[in-house]
Amino acid sequence: MIKDVMDTHTHTLASGHAYSTIRENAAAAARKGLELLAVTEHAPRMTGSCQAIYFQNLKVVDRHAYDVELMLGAELNILDEQGTVDLTENTLAQMDLAIASLHIPCIVPGSREYNTQACVNAVKNPRIHILGHPDDPRYPVDFRAIVQVAKEYGTLLELNENSLRPGGSRKNTRPQDEEMLKLCVEYQVPIVIGSDAHTDTDVGRHDLAHALLEELHFPEELIVNRSVDALKTVLENKRLQLK
Repeated sequence: MIKDVMDTHTHTLASGHAYSTIRENAAAAARKGLELLAVTEHAPRMTGSCQAIYFQNLKVVDRHAYDVELMLGAELNILDEQGTVDLTENTLAQMDLAIASLHIPCIVPGSREYNTQACVNAVKNPRIHILGHPDDPRYPVDFRAIVQVAKEYGTLLELNENSLRPGGSRKNTRPQDEEMLKLCVEYQVPIVIGSDAHTDTDVGRHDLAHALLEELHFPEELIVNRSVDALKTVLENKRLQLK
């Protein structure tokens, strides 16, 4: 059984198309025995989401609730081949955790080379800790190139629970996830599981991700969810790249 003490990808009402609050998500995390919860609202270029001031003011929110440690940050939108994202460097410096993802409302799918370069450049950004749901088949990518760069820059690759659920916007993601995970084993690149919860009932829900990892015999030492310290080591190593 996979040890899993955290959820690094959740949304609240502030994202515009999610339906719970920070404290409701934290209470759900506590009920499931999680030690850490990241709240990663969609950044401003996502339709209906919050503006930069929301992220700049996160300093007022307590970092603990219901005995769960909170990390507050953003799910950034990758906007172009250069890996540009939709919060400034100064705002990103205030985030506890930052995910960067390709989203249909924010970047038109391009060629395999274009999509790969957009992801690679985001992965190189020391302010970005996780590449979110790189399994979207609408954005074909070269996973070997992404995994190699993730290893070099210490960026986590996400196994997204929401991607694996039937009926979601990202269709038939399993082949992409399998390819990514096998390359992560080959190159010894860590991954992180995120629920991508848009309601409190989905917080910490990683059942499909766990099943896939167990089926592939994916090594536990490459799953960051096993330990809060493992995640914090990744974040500290990213911070050291800024010096």
